[in-house]
Amino acid sequence: MPTLCIIDGYAQFFRAYHAIRTPMTSPVTKEPTNLTFGFVGLILKLLRSEGGRDLPCDMLACAVDVSSDRGTFRSALYPQYKATRPPPPEDLPMQVDRCLRLLGSLGVPVVGAEGFEADDVIATLVRRAVSQRPDLRVRIISKDKDLRQLLVPGRVEMYDAHTSAVIDAESLRAEHGITPAQVVDWLALMGDTVDNVPGVPGVGPKTAAELIAQHGSIAALLEHAESIKGKRGEAIRAAAQTLALSQRLVTLRDDAPVTLDLDACAVDRLRLEELLPILRELGFNRYQDEVRQLLRARSGSPHGPASQPPGGAQPGDAAAPPPLSPTRRPVRGDMAGQGGLFDDLPAGATTGAGAGGLSSIEAGAPTRGTYRCARTPADLAELIDELRAAPVMALDTETTGLDPRRSRLAGLCFSTRAGTGWYVPVRSPEPAQHMDQAAVLGALRPILERPPGRVCGHNLKFDLLVLRAAGVRFECDPSPADAPPGGRVFDSMVASYLIDASRSGHGLDALALALLGHTNISIKELLGPDAAKTGRTFADVPLDLATQYAAEDADVALRLMGFMEPQLRALGLVRLFETLEMPLVQALADLEWNGVRVEPTELDRQRDRLVALAQQTRGKIDDAAMESIGRTFNPDSPKQLAGALFNKPTDADPGLGLRPVKRTKTGPSTDAEVLESLAEDPAVSTPIPRLIVEYRQLTKLVSTYLVALREAISPVTGRIHASFHQTVAATGRLSSSDPNLQNIPIRTDTGREIRRAFVAEPGHLLLSADYSQIELRLLAHLSRDPALTEAFRSDEDIHTAVAAQVAGIEPSQVTRQQRSGAKMVNFGIVYGITAFGLARRLGITTQAADEIITSYKRRFAGITTFLQECVEQARRHGAVLTIMGRRRPIPDIDSTTPARRALAERTAINSVVQGSAADLIKLAMVDLRRRLAAADLGAPLDAPDAALAGSRMLLQIHDELVFECPRDRAEAARAVVVSRMESAMSLSVPLRADSTLSHNWYDE
Repeated sequence: MPTLCIIDGYAQFFRAYHAIRTPMTSPVTKEPTNLTFGFVGLILKLLRSEGGRDLPCDMLACAVDVSSDRGTFRSALYPQYKATRPPPPEDLPMQVDRCLRLLGSLGVPVVGAEGFEADDVIATLVRRAVSQRPDLRVRIISKDKDLRQLLVPGRVEMYDAHTSAVIDAESLRAEHGITPAQVVDWLALMGDTVDNVPGVPGVGPKTAAELIAQHGSIAALLEHAESIKGKRGEAIRAAAQTLALSQRLVTLRDDAPVTLDLDACAVDRLRLEELLPILRELGFNRYQDEVRQLLRARSGSPHGPASQPPGGAQPGDAAAPPPLSPTRRPVRGDMAGQGGLFDDLPAGATTGAGAGGLSSIEAGAPTRGTYRCARTPADLAELIDELRAAPVMALDTETTGLDPRRSRLAGLCFSTRAGTGWYVPVRSPEPAQHMDQAAVLGALRPILERPPGRVCGHNLKFDLLVLRAAGVRFECDPSPADAPPGGRVFDSMVASYLIDASRSGHGLDALALALLGHTNISIKELLGPDAAKTGRTFADVPLDLATQYAAEDADVALRLMGFMEPQLRALGLVRLFETLEMPLVQALADLEWNGVRVEPTELDRQRDRLVALAQQTRGKIDDAAMESIGRTFNPDSPKQLAGALFNKPTDADPGLGLRPVKRTKTGPSTDAEVLESLAEDPAVSTPIPRLIVEYRQLTKLVSTYLVALREAISPVTGRIHASFHQTVAATGRLSSSDPNLQNIPIRTDTGREIRRAFVAEPGHLLLSADYSQIELRLLAHLSRDPALTEAFRSDEDIHTAVAAQVAGIEPSQVTRQQRSGAKMVNFGIVYGITAFGLARRLGITTQAADEIITSYKRRFAGITTFLQECVEQARRHGAVLTIMGRRRPIPDIDSTTPARRALAERTAINSVVQGSAADLIKLAMVDLRRRLAAADLGAPLDAPDAALAGSRMLLQIHDELVFECPRDRAEAARAVVVSRMESAMSLSVPLRADSTLSHNWYDE
């Protein structure tokens, strides 16, 4: 049965526009192209017959709104209809026009009618097709709920191209329990706040479906309205008069004056070759290759126009976020009537050229590639020849687990051209069908250790560590002598993070779907849902399946590089990417490989001591409870604790009768903030809140740190090899996991004691170098505030100096409380500290705190101006930049919700300062890693750097770096490290790094 696909034009235009958050522009015309890019991706996906369930797209048309300011019959019926919809962004109409012209060149009919919406046009075409062409299937390319009233089992269905989900009568019943014939009543009951369709207040999709399922229709529901009790019944009875109006507004008309020539819709008649110069002008180079593939498939020839370069050139460059001052324009085009199969339709139809658009996930979705398995020496030799000749190769590894040090290598994956890939197995259930690891790595070692061209991959740090464990030294920051002639290494996970750090994830599968419209083979499909129980690993997957999965990873990584490089260039991120973030991959890999020695006996000693203290504290809690409320309770139970604190003394389970500070859905909150507030409240005489705070701190130290650290020690090395992440924190800061070393507490003596367990190897010392007040120094540099700058240049105690400036007194006259207040403001100013927050921290009145903040802003006017400039930059560009050009989008900066907007303003300020601090310590890490590596290789060095030989960088914690140095060179190494950290970046104020040398991480 042939299939007619009808694109819901404007729905897809808007979806394509908002799906690609990073703006894109044509490198030729400089026009915005994010909408156009997504929409072209949809067209190509449909032409590739990837619409799902093996239903090809035999005919293609697009329905659009063409009504001018006169509106539609619905706005005449109900003037408030869609009256409050905001106008579209100003760069959207021009892209819609571009899409219309593109579809005209391609030959896709676009249909619209004055006075009718696109949904009505679709309804007209669908119902005529169902009644007049019983041999035709219709697929509506939309997820619009209004169109679900058109569904016909076996004949009419909808397709959500964003998720590749097919919506039909069966799925409608499964999801909502209603039939297509009941959709109008369902829509009328719940209304539509976006389109101003009045419904029944308090009735949403779920309730509306329940009411329809129970009563069958609105008419039947109104007949029984008097029997419905409560607020729901009142709302239904009150809405009885408006429900008829709502039904008329949501009912699609099927009498729009349109005609459509199905012969003109045939996809085999589309002028695909006309797309090539248009795509070239737009900068959609990868799409050109896909069009060529479609042309080759149409001609049946294996040859055709030259394909794209390896890795593919990609869409138009992303640009800075555009201003949002939109004006809605009607779609314009050369609308001309077409006669055809539906000749009996009313005359006056309008058709034209246009393009349907979807989201970026539809853009250029790669089909399954041509993937090969290198089983024999001849296969491997062919692959090596291909790698040597290619300007870029994508690399990936497959392993038996997720720990790169402990897992075994299962195989290597390569791709040199989009749509192709290789898998070189070394472990599988078919060992006789491939070479062993020694033979494979022996042949590939020269390629991996000195690549002939560029190398790309996704999460290359993992691959680097896997290969190092297998005895191969692949480097992400090679020495100049070993650097690939064609350029540096490219990691698409890192690139994605730089382009948009606010993405929900930067994994390969997520990016393939979001940027390429491609669903990768799932590892769960290969290993099964119970792999963790059965111990099944990738080495147990049959070679044919393993090849498709593994080679696809390399192929997708290659495509992602081509997609992202233009975006990095357009956003001015290439220097940051190449000189900082990619070399940092190597530095972090070294940290993970080196690990840090941890003494298990010290952890056990501290655990036993804290467990005993926790038990003593619990005894004190029991004693205080018996004395004050006459009973004990379990302090580990939030429910029992809440009862003890907030129940009245006269209740069956008596409590202290304290007033709840805040509430949750289940009752009064007992979180840390509440307990600390109660503990500090002079009106609360009982010691219970304070004791609970102490008890929780002790038990958390035991469970979260001492026990977890003990379990994380490698039985092989005696060291903890944590994972360090550079693509998690949106500010650019690093994070760690397995275990999280960043969160080891240092604010209390008990927490700091944990650091005693981190020790140096025999004959070595631990060197800790910590930037002093780095965010304040950067704030002074960025704001150019003369008073703060001079305080740092004079090497004064910064908090005393600020307190003296604020109070207008000499530094010698500053009191302890004044210094504390200045310190709080200094560290809190970039986080948007409020008078209330400062008052609470200092134990002063809100008025006094407000006076401190006001005096601070008045005296340090340069800082105040700088903070305002950060917010204005976010408002102008939708993003802020750090000192090295790191970009962070601030999407809520223009929010109409005051709380969200205020949070966005604080985020904008914090991102600039904290992100710049992240830039600085990363610079220092990259520089020191290179010097450490060169010192170990005996390369020519300045004399002082020779002291680094034998030293290793172990940890990065906030603004601190930890090294392990040979004892006899430790002092000299400290001098080099401190010097390099203090000169890592040239600022208007001096940088200072405080350092210590000791056998463990605690002693100073």
